[in-house]
Amino acid sequence: MGGDPGLFTPASVTWQMHGDPMMWVAGVRALYLQALHPRAVRGVMENSDFRRDAWGRLMRTANFVGTTTYGTAEAAERAGARIRKIHCMLGATDPDSGERYGVDEPELLLWVHCAEIDSYLQVVRRSGFPLTDAQADRYIAEHRVSARLVGLDPAAVPGGQEEMAVYFEEVRPRLAAGADARAVDDFLLRPPTHPLLIPAREVLWRRVARLAYASLPPYAHELYGRSAPEPAVVTRRLRATGTLLRCVPARLRWQLPPKHILCAMARLGPDARPAPYKVGL
Repeated sequence: MGGDPGLFTPASVTWQMHGDPMMWVAGVRALYLQALHPRAVRGVMENSDFRRDAWGRLMRTANFVGTTTYGTAEAAERAGARIRKIHCMLGATDPDSGERYGVDEPELLLWVHCAEIDSYLQVVRRSGFPLTDAQADRYIAEHRVSARLVGLDPAAVPGGQEEMAVYFEEVRPRLAAGADARAVDDFLLRPPTHPLLIPAREVLWRRVARLAYASLPPYAHELYGRSAPEPAVVTRRLRATGTLLRCVPARLRWQLPPKHILCAMARLGPDARPAPYKVGL
């Protein structure tokens, strides 16, 4: 393993966990959660064409996560610099006060970061990926690195499950399911697609979106105004979905562009292959 191991390295929890196919479901859960912050979602609505380029936006996000996880340190730093440069040029108007603000406000960056990392951890772990509480804490702490990449002070970012729980408790009074959140909710259930693909959207995508929604915390269901199955039922559904997706050979899954994991293995050697059993090594 003589190549550049990147910012996280194959010894990290992140390296092993981000190779799991349930990350896709977790990503959708993060979108549902992020939309509940009125100023954060307003920044998306005013500066993004996600309605017309939903899949492109999803792939760009996946590419950023893949690059920062499995790319070289230089590639990760470049990706972070690109994100910071874009954010510093964008602004939005507060839906309540009319105040103009920058989308790179630390409060907004922190919300997006925490909603994302919490979603990855909650979905993948509940779906059967084996993590102890100590390893879950380690995963959250590792992502102070990704927080720095988007412009946050790592010291101001939760470094474990307890700190993450405290953060969500503090931010809850500022959350709401306004018109923008409703638009995201509707979009996630019925994203635009080619007419020939509508049946597949109804059969496959709708199930992913509903499972992602069901895995949200209780306060998010309350804000959206829709009930959710009992947590035990959701966990069983997550485990069944995770078991099914993990039956697809990893090499086949990793062939999908942009092939970050395969590139990392080519750079570092076959021992860099991510796997759940390596988390405790």
